Amino acid sequence: MKQTFIPCVLIRGGTSKAACFLAADLPTDVATRDRVLLSVMGSPDRRQIDGIGGADPLTSKVAIISPSTRSDADVDYLFAQVNVDKASVDYGQNCGNILAAVGPFAIEKGLVASKGAVTSVRIFMVNTGQIAVAQIATPDGEVEYEGDAQIDGVPGCAAEQILNFQDIAGSSCGALLPTGNARDRFDGIEVTCIDNGMPVVLIRAADLQRSGLETREQLDNDAELKTRLESIRLQAGPRMNLGDVSQRTVPKMTLIAAPTHGGCISTRTFIPHRCHASIGVLGAVSVATACLIPGSVTEGLAEISNAPEQRLAVEHPSGEFGVMLTRDAAGNVINSGLIRTARLLFDGRVAIPGSVWSGK
Repeated sequence: MKQTFIPCVLIRGGTSKAACFLAADLPTDVATRDRVLLSVMGSPDRRQIDGIGGADPLTSKVAIISPSTRSDADVDYLFAQVNVDKASVDYGQNCGNILAAVGPFAIEKGLVASKGAVTSVRIFMVNTGQIAVAQIATPDGEVEYEGDAQIDGVPGCAAEQILNFQDIAGSSCGALLPTGNARDRFDGIEVTCIDNGMPVVLIRAADLQRSGLETREQLDNDAELKTRLESIRLQAGPRMNLGDVSQRTVPKMTLIAAPTHGGCISTRTFIPHRCHASIGVLGAVSVATACLIPGSVTEGLAEISNAPEQRLAVEHPSGEFGVMLTRDAAGNVINSGLIRTARLLFDGRVAIPGSVWSGK
């Protein structure tokens, strides 16, 4: 049977890469679509040698985009995390890095018309039912990818993109603190379970006899630590209203320590079984928000102020991630802003075996 060719755009969004598709170019049946996405990425295979995945969760991502019928959004964005070594696709979370690819894609594909030097793209995040607004540089009516903005985890510089979020608290779990507590205890270890755009479980590294400053490679090879983290994760999932998370990639597990490079907090995040080279966009938002919550496990570690507007630098293995948070008079976080960059890598067609989907 012949190969099936599907229009596809590969875009780096933040510190990740995604195959971006128009929803109309993929099967409407979810099970068939999952088989297509697994074939596109080459999963399950830890090398993803038979697909375009990069053998890493950060490069095995998909954005499915369509015009929105909502009055408050221009496009709908469904994020899919394609597992590298398992035949499964997870839709239970957002990806803020790949969110940075959605605005450029929407303009490139004519879903949104450019408007002046900067074009706003209102994005409905289907996974969690929230809205984000991306500010895209569009001089001369086209997306500008080159610029002088630099983000840790990406070499060189690119055009600045501002992402603004509102009302993302509890987007996956139903509440900012889904257990109702600033601290919980699992296996005798104190944790903070939080969801301000991404479900995260924060644990003081010292409570697990680690420094929290280990390299990614050290932590990936630390079988004893990963076993303890998974035990806590499996218990925290149901308490966070996520149900059985044994086959899911949320919640993310984040070890925290005092900052060492002038930031707010130092982190090491697992997604969920491999240590992240940096930290996810919405994961950084959740971690930064926890730093502003009295009684969380960040107390005594996080460097913060009482200012209503703060830029908190979340340190991670390859640098830091800046999160801009605004609090109201009661101390509640009401707005989250981020600076990201993106770059279009290719625009063409990806091939899959016709036996997976004929395209009809």
